[in-house]
Amino acid sequence: MITYLLVIPLIAAAICYPIRSNRLIGAVAVTGSAATLGMATCLSYIVFTSGTLDEGLLYMDAFSAYTLMLMSIVSLAATLYSIPYIGKENEEGIITDQKLKNYYLFLQVFVFTMLMVAVSNNLGVMWIAIEATTLASAYLVGLYDRETSVEAAWKYLIICSVGITLALLGIIIVYASSIIVLGESSSALDWSTLMAVAGSLDPTLLKIAFIFILIGYGTKVGLAPMHTWLPDAHSQAPTPVSALLSGVLLNCAMYGILRLHMIVSGSSLGAGFSGGLLLLFGFISLGFAAVYIIMSKNYKRMLAYSSIEHMGIIAIGFGFGGYWGIFGGLFHMLNHALAKTLMFLGAGNLHQRFGTKDIDKVRGALKVLPATGALFLGGALAITGCPPFSLFLSEFMVLVGGIGSGSILGVALYLFLLAVIFGAFLYHAGRMIFGEPAPSAEPSGEGNKVGAALMAALLLAVLALGLYIPAFLNDVLQQIVDLFLGGGA
Repeated sequence: MITYLLVIPLIAAAICYPIRSNRLIGAVAVTGSAATLGMATCLSYIVFTSGTLDEGLLYMDAFSAYTLMLMSIVSLAATLYSIPYIGKENEEGIITDQKLKNYYLFLQVFVFTMLMVAVSNNLGVMWIAIEATTLASAYLVGLYDRETSVEAAWKYLIICSVGITLALLGIIIVYASSIIVLGESSSALDWSTLMAVAGSLDPTLLKIAFIFILIGYGTKVGLAPMHTWLPDAHSQAPTPVSALLSGVLLNCAMYGILRLHMIVSGSSLGAGFSGGLLLLFGFISLGFAAVYIIMSKNYKRMLAYSSIEHMGIIAIGFGFGGYWGIFGGLFHMLNHALAKTLMFLGAGNLHQRFGTKDIDKVRGALKVLPATGALFLGGALAITGCPPFSLFLSEFMVLVGGIGSGSILGVALYLFLLAVIFGAFLYHAGRMIFGEPAPSAEPSGEGNKVGAALMAALLLAVLALGLYIPAFLNDVLQQIVDLFLGGGA
């Protein structure tokens, strides 16, 4: 059944290749993404209600299913938004018909590689899938063939490839630790097998392996100081791709780190070693994000630095550990994916209307694009953690996790950095949304109504989740917390 899920985006990509009608290519891509979401929902429901699915190299537990749902939801939103966004760029001659076809083809391949990350049981196969996400998305980052976008694509490829090489070394060291216990068996790198024998693995080798994997996959996550590719790639990629990179791809690499964190936590080391390193890189990421958001001049780069911030918050949540730290980190993965997708869709509407990514040149968005301006304002409040939005709730849960861990200094630093980012981000967003627009940007109605509708749906979702966590979602999150705490949630 898991194989069927993986085949769907590949079939959609194959169908897109021979088609000549741009409209039909878009329809095939949307159908493929909708079918992927439908299949992912069915598989996830089976896992959440009946337990794990184990098909050898392919494996799904509650954490896999949760990550899979995030990927599928954001992928469908990004594909739907691509229809008017990429269509307009094609009409204006920014991209050719061939580029449009390649865009949808690589978009589906990109989705396939991310799905593969979530359902891989073998750590080596997961490593291949994470590297494949880089190769599939690099073309999309450099789609426009401008000097800046090509530079961003190469920077993305080189830095992430160096990082992924370090992660491979970490996986080899995990294997060296596991063959002492399991022998040279084909399952010596299977996550499910490693969890069962975690207590017998060599703690020294696990320490070294986790350091390499944290730095390696942390490069792909965008944890500072390995984040340098991220602002360039996010700002130069087409807006729907930026939404996928920020809302989903970063969670893919974080998923890889957290899988090994679970193994280390189940070993004789406990959660202290890996949790401490997650805290360190989480706080460094928050600090870098705070500085660069203050200095932001480009709103897509500002959103990229915001992604670094939120990946840092997730790392801090798992670093603090305990029930609320882990629950808050998991919930924040969902909240950030929804809210950041909303913000990038808004950024796309603003860019196509104002023709610039410069914060200083965007004024009066609320008057020029009333729906986009209002929704972008709501998204800015949500992404900075204002109540009653769900990001406030998950950030507060992480705070409670910090208090429960007894890390008073960590809690104080966490609150201080969040406050700085809150003020800086809303200052820049407020300048864009309010004020008098330039004469050349007089109101002309919402050009991208699909984008505005998707933004409204996403904003309602983060508002609803801030007011009420459905019982089913609460149960799912508790199942995953049980995995991290060894059933002791």
